[in-house]
Amino acid sequence: MRSLAFLSTLLASATIATSTLLTRYANDTGYKLQTGPLDTPWTAEVGTNPWPEHPRPKVQRSQWKNLNGVWRWRNVTAGQVNSPPTGQTLERSVLVPSCLESALSGKSFISVVPGHLYSWYQTTFDIPSNWPTGNRVLINFGAVDYEATVFVNGKEVGFHRGGYFEFTFDVTDYLSTNGTNELLVHAFDPTDTERYQIPIGKQTLTREGMIWYTPCTGIWQTVWLESTPSEYIMKLDLAAGADGYDGSTPYEITVHELGSDAAKATATGNSGSPFVFKVDSPDLWTPSTPTLYNITVQLGSDSVSSYTGFRTISRGVIDGVQRPLLNGEFEFFWSPLDQGFWPDGIYTPPTVEAMRYDLEKLKEVGFNAVRKHIKVEPALYYKAADELGFLIIQDMPSLRPELPDPNNTCGTIQLEGPDAQQEFNRQLGLLVEQLKSYTSIFAWTIYNEGWGQATDASQPWPEFELTDLVRSLDPTRLVNAVSGWTDHTAGDFDDNHHYSTPQCGSPFWSVQGSGPSGYNSAYDPSRIGLQGEFGGVGQQLPFEHAWFDDLAKQTAYELTNTTETWNYRSIQNIVQLREQIERYACSGGVWTQTTDVEGEVNGLLSYDRRINRMDKELWTSTIQSLYDAAAKRGNSSVAITERNDGLAGLQDVFP
Repeated sequence: MRSLAFLSTLLASATIATSTLLTRYANDTGYKLQTGPLDTPWTAEVGTNPWPEHPRPKVQRSQWKNLNGVWRWRNVTAGQVNSPPTGQTLERSVLVPSCLESALSGKSFISVVPGHLYSWYQTTFDIPSNWPTGNRVLINFGAVDYEATVFVNGKEVGFHRGGYFEFTFDVTDYLSTNGTNELLVHAFDPTDTERYQIPIGKQTLTREGMIWYTPCTGIWQTVWLESTPSEYIMKLDLAAGADGYDGSTPYEITVHELGSDAAKATATGNSGSPFVFKVDSPDLWTPSTPTLYNITVQLGSDSVSSYTGFRTISRGVIDGVQRPLLNGEFEFFWSPLDQGFWPDGIYTPPTVEAMRYDLEKLKEVGFNAVRKHIKVEPALYYKAADELGFLIIQDMPSLRPELPDPNNTCGTIQLEGPDAQQEFNRQLGLLVEQLKSYTSIFAWTIYNEGWGQATDASQPWPEFELTDLVRSLDPTRLVNAVSGWTDHTAGDFDDNHHYSTPQCGSPFWSVQGSGPSGYNSAYDPSRIGLQGEFGGVGQQLPFEHAWFDDLAKQTAYELTNTTETWNYRSIQNIVQLREQIERYACSGGVWTQTTDVEGEVNGLLSYDRRINRMDKELWTSTIQSLYDAAAKRGNSSVAITERNDGLAGLQDVFP
C-alpha cells in the first residue's frame, strides 16, 4: 500500500482464493418490525431493504452492491471472537443497519443488558457476474458500535475499533470463485460498563437523568461491496476555497456544473504530490446560496464521482471584535443543538427522507447552521446539509463525563488514564479525516462540558495539543476546543453554556467556578463569542407523542404549560441573544434543541416528528432579526487575523 498526500491508491494482486460453497439460507426468515414506545411517520416505510441509496457521496463508484437487509444474529459471551460460527445458521433475524436496541432491528424492544456486549452477525452474498474479472472487491462499513472483527468464508479479514467511523477491507483473496460467500461480523460494545471510557456521546446503559439516552449496539450504518481495479482511489480529500482553488491531488480531475456533463474545469496532476488547480469564477457556497459542483476523478482505470462547494472559512476582527468569517464576511451562526436520535432507530434514522426532514424544518424558519452534538451521522446527512445550506459545528463524540475514583469511594475522576486519552485522540483524528471534505463543516468541537477532559493541573491541558492536531489535519476550519466548561483558552471560540437565558460574548457570567479553570467566566475578547447551548424550554406532551407515558418523566430545563407559552418563552430568550449581538460580542447561538429525545421534551419538534411547536411566522421573523443585528455589527472593514484553509490569504481574494 502506498499513501499519497491527498489521494491514496492501493496496489494489490488480483488473485482470487477459493472457499467452500455455502448453502444459501433465507435472510428474511423471521424478521418482524417491533413495536417500541414511539414510532415516526417513516417507521412503516423501512421494510427489509433499508437505506438503498449509495452511502458514500464523496467517493462513489458505479459498480457497487448494497448488503443491507435482514441478516442473522446471535448473542454470545466474551472470548468467542476467535471461534466464528462458520457454516451455521444463527438463531435470530436482525435488520442491518439498525441499533440492536431499536424497534427497527426486529428484536424485541428491550433494555440492553451486559449479555448483549458481544454478538455475531451473519449474511451471505454473491459477486455480480458483470463485475470485471481481475478487479478487487472491497467491503465497506459505515459504522459498527464499538469494535468489529470481520470474517469472510471463515477467514478473518480485518478488525476495526471506533463506533462512529467508516472502514474498508479488501476481501478479494477470501472470496469463493463462483458461488455464495458467508460474511460474519463479531461486534463488541461495552458502552459505559465497568470502567470502560470510550467515545459514546449520549449513550448509557443506565439511562438515569434527563440528558442520557438509549444506547446503540452493533451495525448501525450501511454495509456495501465495491469493485475496483487493482490500483484504485482509496480516499479523496477536497478543500475548495472561495478563491476558486481546489486542494485535492487526483491524477485527473474534472469539475462540472450540477446537472451538466459540460466541464467547467479540468486538470491533471501527478500522484504522490500536492495538487492545486483553479476554477474560474465559481459561484460561491453559502447557507442562502448552497451552490455545489460535481467532480469526476480518474486514476488509471478507476473512476469516482464526487462534488464540492467553493467557500472559505476563517477568523477576523471586525470593529474590534473577533468574528467567524465565511467568504471573508461575518456570518452569524444560528443553530439548534442536534442530537440525532430517533424513537424507532435510536442512532439510525428510519430513512434518508426522515433524516432530511429535520433539516428542512429548520431551514423553513431560517436556521443557517447545526451543532451536531457528540454524534457522527451517516455520510448522506452531510450531503443533505451541503445541499440545503447549513454550517455544521461537528462535535467529537465524548467520553463518559466521570468515573468513580478508585482511591476515594466518595469521589470521581474525569479521565481513566493515558490509554483512554490516546484512544480518544486517535478517534478524533478519524473524525476529521472522514468528514473534512464536506462543504458544510464549519468547525470542530473537541470536548463538550469537560466530559472526559483531563483537568489535572500538574499536566499540560490536552485541548491545546488536540487543537494543534485538528488544525494539522484540517487547516480549513475553525476549532471549538471546549464547548461550555473548563475553558483554558484553547481554540477559536469562547463558548458559554447557560440554561435558560444566554450569556454570549458578554461581561456577565454564571458563578460556577472562577478563572480559566472554572466552568464559565466572562467573555475572552481574544476569541469568538459563542453561546454553545441555551434555551432548553420544554412542554409536556400527550402520551401518544411521548416516549414516556408518565408526566413525571417528561422534563426539561424549564417547562411551559401550552404551546403558545412555549413560543413566548423561547422567543423571549432569543431576543436576549439578539440584544447581546447588538451590545456585546456575540457571534453565534445554539438553541437546545431540534427534537425531543426520550424524556427530554425541549425540542422544536416532538420526538416522533409529528408535532412542530414553532409558530413559523414568529420564529422566522425573530431569527431574521438576529441576522439583521449581526449585519449592523459586521459592516466595518475586516482585518484578517487567521487564515484557516492553507491556501492564499483572504486579502488577495477580497481586496
